Amino acid sequence: MFRSLRVRNYRMFAAGGIVSNVGTWLQRTAQDWLVLDLTAGPGNAHGSAAALGTATALQFLPMLLFGMFGGVLADRYPKRPILITAQSLMAGLALTIGILTMTGTAQVWHVYVMAFLLGLISCVEVPTRQAFVVEMVGRKDLPNAIALNSSIFNLARVVGPALAGVLIYVLGGTGPIFLINALTFGAVISSLIFMRKSELNLSEPVPRAKGQLREGLRYVLRREELLMPVLLIAFVSMFSQSFSMSIALMAREVFGAGASSFGLASSMFAVGALVGALLAARRARLSRKVLFTGAIGFGLFQIATGVAPFYPAYLLLLIPTGIALITINTVANASVQIATSPEMRGRVMGIYMLVFTGGAPLGAPLIGWLSELGGPRTGVILSGVLVLVGTGLAVVMTRLISSRVREPALAMA
Repeated sequence: MFRSLRVRNYRMFAAGGIVSNVGTWLQRTAQDWLVLDLTAGPGNAHGSAAALGTATALQFLPMLLFGMFGGVLADRYPKRPILITAQSLMAGLALTIGILTMTGTAQVWHVYVMAFLLGLISCVEVPTRQAFVVEMVGRKDLPNAIALNSSIFNLARVVGPALAGVLIYVLGGTGPIFLINALTFGAVISSLIFMRKSELNLSEPVPRAKGQLREGLRYVLRREELLMPVLLIAFVSMFSQSFSMSIALMAREVFGAGASSFGLASSMFAVGALVGALLAARRARLSRKVLFTGAIGFGLFQIATGVAPFYPAYLLLLIPTGIALITINTVANASVQIATSPEMRGRVMGIYMLVFTGGAPLGAPLIGWLSELGGPRTGVILSGVLVLVGTGLAVVMTRLISSRVREPALAMA
């Protein structure tokens, strides 16, 4: 389960990632709570669900617009310097919003700008980080390392929201949370700086040339083993990325929970995600059957959380929901990377991360709008239904695209 940790560089990266990811989840929780606080008023005591959806959408919008270009940069330039620069910029953004919040000058548009800039940096940072994993551990241990990365991410997801809820209460607001997150970036930056370059399996940078973006798209379209998980993730992520927003709305509006209870709900979802990631780390084979089981399970459990009658039942249902979601994400990510050649990995991961996060600008506002019209339960239930529909569409579209791509090739032959 933990075999990738035998590699010193990856072990350092994982240790720094634990600290940094806890800080990231502290900030994500604080950001949602800050938006609700800033939009609360006499006519809307709980805050605006639409504003929360807008903030989520703005954070993922840059990936939709520029995500593939970030993948091109990941193939062209050494990955470690890119990651150090990106992490430093993210730390600066956290420090800025923290100071604004602490001084009482923060406004909703400040959060919108910060969310957009974070998304812009992520366009380059995320595909680069994904492609950098194989340079640390090699191809053999890549699936295990990806699953452990998910475990680290979701371990932080367990600790971060619950800790954020407590800290918001103890420290009297969200401002200090952003400042704490700014400090945690030092851990992952240090791990990158002190890695042994001689032990990295560095891939040769791809020379700058015209048509590299189109080349990446054609590469994915012509390989069904890449196209299927990419399309499935595109449909599932459109509504899974807004699920943390839905947790905030369900906790606050449906069950009347405070900040600490909201953090508990987020942590219960993360417990399931952590279990799912550890199970994936043990799995020797990555099958399409596991991928589709996870997608269908996630849709069904979303619907179940939407109809949960009591808060304890809601909390328990969040666990299998998290297991299902992380199963999809881990298996799809590993499948795509294993099926991709080294010189194309940055661009393919740019496309993968584009569909993974790029659907949120469409899904998050839609779910926020539906939640305002029919209540949070309606938003969550419809989100689950749309995940099930999207899973079926992914199968149909893969077959249609694959057959159309093969036909011109046969005609030319």
